[in-house]
Amino acid sequence: MRYMMTYDLMETVRNTNQWLGASARSLASYPMFAMAPNPVFSWMAAWGEVTERTYQRMIVKPDWGIRTFTCEDGKDHLVEIETVVERPFGDLIHFRVNGRKTQPRKVLLVAPMSGHYATLLRSTVKSLLVNCEVYITDWHNARDIPVSDGKFDIEDYTLYLVDFMRALGPDTHVVAVCQPAPLTLAATAYLAEQDPEAQPSSLTLIGGPVDPDATPTDVTDFGRRVTMGQLEETMIQRVGFKYKGVGRKVYPGLLQLASFMSMNSDRHSQAFVDQIQRVMRNEASDHDAHNRFYDEYLAVMDMPAEFYLSTVERVFKNREIARNEFVVAGHKVDMSKITNVAVKTVEGANDDISAPGQCVAALDLCTGLPDSKKASHVEPGAGHYGIFAGRSWRDNIRPLVIDFMNANSKGGAARKAANTNAA
Repeated sequence: MRYMMTYDLMETVRNTNQWLGASARSLASYPMFAMAPNPVFSWMAAWGEVTERTYQRMIVKPDWGIRTFTCEDGKDHLVEIETVVERPFGDLIHFRVNGRKTQPRKVLLVAPMSGHYATLLRSTVKSLLVNCEVYITDWHNARDIPVSDGKFDIEDYTLYLVDFMRALGPDTHVVAVCQPAPLTLAATAYLAEQDPEAQPSSLTLIGGPVDPDATPTDVTDFGRRVTMGQLEETMIQRVGFKYKGVGRKVYPGLLQLASFMSMNSDRHSQAFVDQIQRVMRNEASDHDAHNRFYDEYLAVMDMPAEFYLSTVERVFKNREIARNEFVVAGHKVDMSKITNVAVKTVEGANDDISAPGQCVAALDLCTGLPDSKKASHVEPGAGHYGIFAGRSWRDNIRPLVIDFMNANSKGGAARKAANTNAA
C-alpha cells in the first residue's frame, strides 16, 4: 500500500461520494418534484445533504471559532490568533484577547498529533481563556509539507516541544493531552539537563500512555499483536500529486478515520440515519449537535509515517519512556533529573484508550522529584474525551488543574489566594 495510487484511490472515493451527495441533493430538490407526494424525494434530498457534508468535512481543517471573549469589564473583546513560533511541521500559537490585561497564568496546551487537528481542544482552550494566557501546539497536515522539509519522528516532536517551552520561558504551565504526555515528560526532562532555566513551572499530563503496559487496552493489545513490517505495509502510503507533500510517506487521515469509525460502527451508523431523518423533518441545523460533533470528528489529517511508526515501536512496543531509556538526538533522557517542576497526572476511570495506571506511571519515573511536587487524580465515571473537554473537565478537573498551577507558580501562595474563586 506504500504507493501514491492507493492514496489517490482513497481520495477519489471520498471525492466521488461527496459528488454523489451533492448530485442527489440537487436532483431531489428540483421544484417539479414538489408536486409528487412520494416521500422518496425528501429522503433523497436529506441523504444527499448529509452525505455531501460528511465527505466534504474530511479534507477541511476546522476553524477555531473563538472570535470574541467577554471579560470582567462586561465587554466583548476580540480574540486574535497569533503565531509565536513557526515551524514546518507545527506552530506555537497564542490566543491573544485584545484589550485585556495579561493574565497571571501562562498555559501551554500540547495537542496530540493523532489524526485530528488541534481544534479538537477548542472547548479546552475556551475554558482556560477565562483566566489564562493560552498557547497551543498547532500541528500541520503532513500532506501539505514538502518532502524537502525532511522527516518528523518522535525525537523531532520532543525537540519541537523543547523549543516551544524555551520560547515561553520558565513561568509556563504545560498541559499535555493524551498522546503527547510521555513525550512532553521527556521534553521536560531534556530541559532539566540541558537548559534548567527554561523548565516550566508545572506539568499536567492528561490521559497519556506513559506506560502502556500498566493497564492494557485494545489499543495496547493491537500494538503488541502487529509487527512493524505489517504496520508499514498496511498503514503507510505516499501522498499523491494533488498536495504539496507529494511523495511523502504518511499514515493517511482517511485511513485513520476508517479505523476510528470501525471501532463504534453501529453507533456511528445510527447517528447518520437519525440525522437524515432530522433533515427530512426540517429539524436539523448547520450547528446542531450532530454537525458540531462530526464536523470536528471527520476532519482528519495525515500523520508523518516516521512519527506514527516510531510512536508504536518506541513508546508502545519497546516502552522506552516507561523504562526511562528514551534517547533524543543521541542524548539519553533521564526522567529523574526533573527535580523542581511540579507534575500532576489526570486519568478517567472509564478511559478505554489510555486506561488508569498508564499516565500516573509518570510520577514513579520522577524519582528526583519530592512528593510535595507530585499529584494525581482519577475522575470517576469519565471517559477519554471527558477528562479534557467534557463535563468532567469543566466541573471537576479544570478547577483542580488551576489550583495546581497556582500552588506551583512563582510566588505560588500569594497567587493562589488571589485566584481562589477564579477557577
